[in-house]
Amino acid sequence: MNRITISLALAASLPVAAALAAPALAQGQIGTIERGAYLCELPGDAAGAVGIPQPEESFTIESASRYSSPQGDGTYLRRGNRLTMTSGPRNGDSYEVVGRGFLRKIVNGEVSRLRCVRQAS
Repeated sequence: MNRITISLALAASLPVAAALAAPALAQGQIGTIERGAYLCELPGDAAGAVGIPQPEESFTIESASRYSSPQGDGTYLRRGNRLTMTSGPRNGDSYEVVGRGFLRKIVNGEVSRLRCVRQAS
C-alpha cells in the first residue's frame, strides 16, 4: 500500500468513527437526582382533582444510585435529562428530568402524561 491509499482509507473511516462516538456524547453527563419520595400522578381535570395519584408508580430515591418502590428495590442512572432504572423491578423504566424534583415517565420513546414530583421532607 502506498501513502495515498492509506490516507484515503483513514479519511474514509473518520466519519464512521465520529458517528459511533456521537451517541455516547449525546447521552449527557452522568448525575443524580435529589433523594426523597417521588409521588406519581396523572393530570386531573378542571372539574375534579388536580392530579390522580398512581401509588404503584411512585418511588423513593434512597442514595446517589438506588431507589425503592412498592415492587422492590433497584438502581438508577441519570445521563443528562434522562433517568433510567437499571436494575430491580423497574429495570428499563425511563423518565425525563423536567426540573428539580419533577419527572415525566417515558413510554414507547415518548414523554407520557405520568408525572412524578418529589415531596418536601
